[in-house]
Amino acid sequence: MRNRHRKAGDELRVSVTRSDAAAADEFTVPRIRPMMVLDALLAIQRTHDPAIGFRYSCRVGMCGTCTVRVDGRSVLACQTEIPERAEHIRIDPLAGLPVVRDLVVDTAPFWQAWKSITPYLVPDEDAAGMDATPAVIKPDSAERERIDPSLDCIGCAACFSSCGIASARRDFIGPAALNRAMVLVADSRDTAAAHRLDVVATDSGVDRCHYIYGCSAACPKGLDPAQAIRRLRKWRFDESR
Repeated sequence: MRNRHRKAGDELRVSVTRSDAAAADEFTVPRIRPMMVLDALLAIQRTHDPAIGFRYSCRVGMCGTCTVRVDGRSVLACQTEIPERAEHIRIDPLAGLPVVRDLVVDTAPFWQAWKSITPYLVPDEDAAGMDATPAVIKPDSAERERIDPSLDCIGCAACFSSCGIASARRDFIGPAALNRAMVLVADSRDTAAAHRLDVVATDSGVDRCHYIYGCSAACPKGLDPAQAIRRLRKWRFDESR
């Protein structure tokens, strides 16, 4: 781990969207190096306004709760380093989700979309007896190669916020849910593939995607939801996977 340090008189100006129009929305905080966006928010909370609203938990890029927009980009606050030459940054809440307070948003629409595709494995009940040998996907199989690159979604909603269709609050399931649907449709152990393909074929499914690629560019885990959507579009008409 790199040692953090700061120079005397070295400061960063931070503008934050506030839900209370009377609340302060611009702050100057001492600069440290390296400095994450979350460090700046915590500095504001400690030295300026303890009432400022934002979320975080794990601080290691696994829980997905600290997602915000920084200068227009949807990012994990705990994993996004502020450029050393930056004198000013702007932090806004995620787009397309109702604001609860300041940078805290209500993620219910995101999770409702996630729920709509049945986001868990549905096994074959007839084959899943007490004495049955658990099915395994071989690590070197083509099936595993399709599934593994899309498995690490942490539900941070950065892709949802970065999608010009989903964030406009239109009727679109969104890239995270569609990426999850692709993972499960590709899994030979699952029995709900036909149901999911019916869901993604509705008016709120894959055909709403305009391939802006904002979702893939924003994913902090390097996932490619746009590719998952392309595969689902193909699988609607060609069941060979």
